[in-house]
Amino acid sequence: MILRKVAGVVVLLVLVVIGAILTPPYLQNWKLQRYVNALVDDPSTATQPSESIRDKVVSKGAGLGLPVHPGDVQVTRPQNAVRIDVLYIVHVDAAGYSVDLHFRPAAGGN
Repeated sequence: MILRKVAGVVVLLVLVVIGAILTPPYLQNWKLQRYVNALVDDPSTATQPSESIRDKVVSKGAGLGLPVHPGDVQVTRPQNAVRIDVLYIVHVDAAGYSVDLHFRPAAGGN
């Protein structure tokens, strides 16, 4: 009976540690997604060059500690709208196990 309880506590602790390791990249991605949404919703963005928009997204990603590079950001202008697509990978190492988290924040016209 005690062995089961100890095993249960160990499993819960492992899950908490995994959650603590994986939560920060997801939180930062959520912040980048909100920023991309705000950029697309801002009417002045439509008048800016694509390179300028790309630089803003890359700068925001860097400010959040995310590995977003200029080649990871695509700015298109379908039907007089602005669409921003970002694809980047966060590599996470945890106690001998590593995982690549693929994030795809996007916003804008189709």
